[in-house]
Parts: sequence; C-alpha cells; structure tokens
Amino acid sequence: MLLSIVPPGNGYAQSSKNEVYYKRMELYKSIEAVTHIPWYYLAGIDQYERNVRQSRRDLPKAEGLTGIYFKPEVWAGILNPNIDDDNLLSIQFFNGIGLDGDGDGKASLANDIDVLYTFAHHLLSYGTDHDNIKLGLWDYYKRDKTVSIIIGKARLYKHFGHLDLDHHVFPLPLRSDYTFRSTWGAARGWGGRRIHEGTDIFAGYGVPVRATAYGVIEMKGWNRFGGWRIGIRDINNNYHYFAHLSGFAKDLKVGQLVEPGMLIGGVGSSGYGPPGTSGKFPPHLHYGIYKDNGFTEWSYDPYPHLRLWERQERNRKK
Repeated sequence: MLLSIVPPGNGYAQSSKNEVYYKRMELYKSIEAVTHIPWYYLAGIDQYERNVRQSRRDLPKAEGLTGIYFKPEVWAGILNPNIDDDNLLSIQFFNGIGLDGDGDGKASLANDIDVLYTFAHHLLSYGTDHDNIKLGLWDYYKRDKTVSIIIGKARLYKHFGHLDLDHHVFPLPLRSDYTFRSTWGAARGWGGRRIHEGTDIFAGYGVPVRATAYGVIEMKGWNRFGGWRIGIRDINNNYHYFAHLSGFAKDLKVGQLVEPGMLIGGVGSSGYGPPGTSGKFPPHLHYGIYKDNGFTEWSYDPYPHLRLWERQERNRKK
C-alpha cells in the first residue's frame, strides 16, 4: 500500500502548471516505488487518457491529478447495486477492479492514488519490462495505435526527464520571409475532390522547416499528394503533418524523438505525382494537425495555433 501523497478528489484547477507537474511526478514516482513500473510509462498512460477525455464528449473531463478513467460500474463491479461504492471488501465481492492504493481501506474513483494504482496493478499481471508492459497495454486497450502512442509518450518523458513538454514554436524561422492565411477546408481538385486539411505557409525554396513540438516521428517519405512529408506525434495525441518538403534533415528517421525548433527539412514544391515530382506549384509548407481520440483521427484547423505559436515565439525573443 502507498502513503497518501496528495489529498483525494479535485481542487487542482487553481494550481499553477509547475505545481501540477510536480504533484503528478510525485504520484508517478510513488506508484513506481511500490509496483516497479517505471514512472514514464505511468505518465504516458495518464497523459494519453487525459487527452482522450479532452477530445470526446462521451467521457467526463478529468478533474483530479490523473486523467485515467474507469467506468463506475467496472470499478465497483457490474452486479454491485451501488456503482459509487468505495468499500474495498464489497468491491472485491462484486468482482470490481477498484483497489486501495493508499492504505485507507477504500477504493475510490475520486482518489488519484487508488486510480493509478489500479491501472498499474493490471500491468503487473504481465510484468514490468518493456515488452510485457506493451502486452498489458494491448490487452487493456485492444488497439495497436493506442499502444504505440502511449509508448511514444513514455519515450519522450524518459528522454527529457520531466513532464512539461507543451512548448511550441512556429514551423519556420521567424527571421525568414513567409506569408500564410487560413486555408483549412478549402476545396482541392487534384486526385479527386477533397478539402484542404491544413494551412499553407508560402516561403522560399529551401527555407528551414522545424519541428513545432516535442514528439516522435511516426512517418517519413513520399505521398503523391503531399510529396516529401513528415508526420510527428506530440505529447497531446496531436499528429503534426509537414508536406511538400524539398528534402529531409540529415539522418532523420522514423521513431526519432524531436523537440521544438529542431530542423526536420526544407520548404519545397514536391508532390502531385510519382516520387520526385516537384514544381507543380509555388514552394510552400503544408502544415496540418490531426487529433486521435482513442477510436479515430481527424484533422482540425491549425491556423489559430500557428498564429499563437508565432506570437509566443516573438514575445520570447524580446
């Protein structure tokens, strides 16, 4: 059992970001000490679930430190007449999954320690090494993409050693000559009627293109629409898509971890044909963002985010 490190329930909304990150890390490390599951896997699971809850209407928004969600009837037991039950003995009697993580004799969905300990206990039935944790995640989610996203988050947390990975930059150097406007949703005709799922940033051929966030390179290669392109998954389940590149940064590869401002390629005019096709339109960067919600992935307008990151970066340079 664990000692209580944070009070159960809500009340974190008014905390500063740094304080929340500190408390979450304290929570992850305390569960790691008891279960021997490395903290960065716990952080990846927690962040994934938090992001999913933020993007879906059928799930309640996370209110405590942890974002992990269990259905009350699964927590308390399907046949339990009291789905809000937090009595450990009756939960066990009705085959609920809820466990007591802090030793108070209760298994409460409002207690962050109980919730994270319960998930960690599921993984423990498989083991604490990397491959067995992946097996435990697949058994729980039954979705390869979810497992891949969580493992990617865990790698980021492990590599950088902290939780504050929400920093962003504009995809092109601010000193470069570029123009852009909102073009998301506009009609496109090449290859069949479709909508434009991104923002076009026009700049000179070869202008450096940078990673906009901390993330993992999921895709690199050619597409007949996007030409030479790169896809990066960030810590918030967002997939950042860079297309029409003139080429890639040296030694860049799928699976590589990136951070904001890292060179990944150059502005180009590739695409609209077989591999190597270029020059069918003025050089520009097509930048798109897609969100994964645990079931599917969809595009949304990146223009407001680009304007925000541009403004934030300019302010940091003052």
